[in-house]
Amino acid sequence: MLSPMVERSWHVNGTLATVAFAADARLLDVLRDTLAMTGAKEGCGEGECGACSVVVDGELRVSCLQLAAALPDGTTITTAEGVVHSTTGERLRRMMLDRGGVQCGFCTPGMMVAAWWYLETKPPIDARTALAGNLCRCTGYQSICEAVEAAANAEERMG
Repeated sequence: MLSPMVERSWHVNGTLATVAFAADARLLDVLRDTLAMTGAKEGCGEGECGACSVVVDGELRVSCLQLAAALPDGTTITTAEGVVHSTTGERLRRMMLDRGGVQCGFCTPGMMVAAWWYLETKPPIDARTALAGNLCRCTGYQSICEAVEAAANAEERMG
């Protein structure tokens, strides 16, 4: 039996997007298949790897566990595509490259979204804790955390 269709209007990376999708669709699938935003990756499909990380109304979430229909009209979603075009994203990208924080690139979009969320919201935790839900099998966390801390320090110097 086919799932009924749902329509929502969300603010995705600063642009209003009206999308129609199956009522049982995950946010990850709507982003990738309907909106062609393929930065979020399906690593595990169980919310354990962080490759599909997005920010929903200021909260870091794994999109593979988020039922798209549960997000009401007007929801604000930031994906890797939105992060990369921000000032904070540019600073993060530069620091990740300078400090060897990227290798294969599979985890990088989700890692960048989590790091962007950390720098934008400034929660009372350190970078390592902020990135704890994102796995990296290639680079390891030391260079990634150093890059995020360097981006935070660069922001403090600028601000």
